[in-house]
Amino acid sequence: MTRITSLPEARASARQPTETSLPAAIARAGDLDTFRSMVSSSFVPLSVSGNSCRPFTAVLTSAAADEVVFTDVSARPHLVERTRESITRGGEGYFKVSLLLSGSSMLVQDGREVLMQPGDLTIYDTSRPYSLLFDRDFQNLIMMFPKSRLDLPSAFLDDLTAVSLNEQHQHLSPVVTSFLSHFPARLTPLDTAARSKLARTSLDLLDTLLTDILGCERYPADPQAKQFERIRQYIDDHLGSPALCPEQIAAAHFVSVRTLHAQFSRAGTTVSTWIRERRLERCRTDLGDAALLHRSVSEIATRWGFNDAAHFSRVFRAAFGMPPSAYRRARTPEPTRR
Repeated sequence: MTRITSLPEARASARQPTETSLPAAIARAGDLDTFRSMVSSSFVPLSVSGNSCRPFTAVLTSAAADEVVFTDVSARPHLVERTRESITRGGEGYFKVSLLLSGSSMLVQDGREVLMQPGDLTIYDTSRPYSLLFDRDFQNLIMMFPKSRLDLPSAFLDDLTAVSLNEQHQHLSPVVTSFLSHFPARLTPLDTAARSKLARTSLDLLDTLLTDILGCERYPADPQAKQFERIRQYIDDHLGSPALCPEQIAAAHFVSVRTLHAQFSRAGTTVSTWIRERRLERCRTDLGDAALLHRSVSEIATRWGFNDAAHFSRVFRAAFGMPPSAYRRARTPEPTRR
């Protein structure tokens, strides 16, 4: 029977929203269909297939902080594919960094492939098709974050997808892998501020590694990039406003609407898509936060600019493969009853 269960390592009562120690979300799958729903809701829309001759099991343990999601996946062999069809369903604005902890896997993207062994670090882009083949039982740590969180233009990283970052930089890669290997378990007992600092440190370490491999300067030195960074921050700061629109954003930054659209087009997206995905990501984060169980799904949706409950449910399901209420049940524990 298909089921998804959340088993927190630390409890947080719905009556205690100020709890500082947040639980790690643990989801278990006893079949491939359940796992398929789990990975699409935890990451981005994906296609998953496996060998039906062998019983399938998987455990996902995740913790999020400051827009960075760390997910430890332990599972039986299977194939994960990010197809052009799944890309049209959303989630193209992210990088995923994979640290293989046990087993082996093959990552394919942009016409390249890399065979990963334990300790190998790789990066891939959710805006383009990729595949991950695991041919034996494995444990894999995935760090997912918005592309905008790196100080490098995403185009600079096109040559680094599906390559071994360990081979690219034998001195810095071990530093990054050693730091990341402690997540998400070590984040669980920490308060929000500490978690956020560690998430930012993870990004800084990764940024340092990638910048050194590429031998280039950091992106924000470019005035246009700085302006685009300010625009994205403005959007994040106003996601809760239903009035947020291209005209308002352009006026706030003294640029034309046409120029605004051109900036997002160069980044491979549109203004409306960016706003919708950022809102959905904030909603997903809140729905998976056990400390916010006292807030209803509609309250969370309204908080992030979705005033139509039916519309929110449709776009959330399209993006993450399940309705928001089902996602909450899968990712958070039941309230503690006394």
